[in-house]
Amino acid sequence: MEQSIDKHSKQLIVSNIELFLNYSLRFYDHEFIARENVNKRFLESFGEFLKDYFLSDGTETIGLPSVAYFADKLCLSPNYFGDFTKNETGKSAQEYIQNKIIDEAKNKLFISNKSINEIPFELGFKYPQHFIRLFKTRVGHTPNKYCNLN
Repeated sequence: MEQSIDKHSKQLIVSNIELFLNYSLRFYDHEFIARENVNKRFLESFGEFLKDYFLSDGTETIGLPSVAYFADKLCLSPNYFGDFTKNETGKSAQEYIQNKIIDEAKNKLFISNKSINEIPFELGFKYPQHFIRLFKTRVGHTPNKYCNLN
């Protein structure tokens, strides 16, 4: 037998659900604040994992570093890792990784005697044009023009 719920009961139910969701969001956000020292260690570990990734042959065997790869290394879910990175750096985990890729590319452009066509493969790109597109988006110039300007 169905009973109709009056508009006041509906409003009370909706208000309670909203209150519960707000408490849940507050708790979730509080996790980032309360764990400041742990967060610094995670960010340092993330940086070390990124550095090691480029020093190892990870780029050649695995390809471009992914959010899921580093989340797994830090024993976090990809979603939590993404929220954590955004909260700590102001950038999404993907943006942070891409910025590190570009930093690594800039170093390789200046300190290695490799051609600009070899560097994308060393960084894990399957196609040089994807590297050039990302580089131009982040830096404002193609790798060739960037080298000529600097």
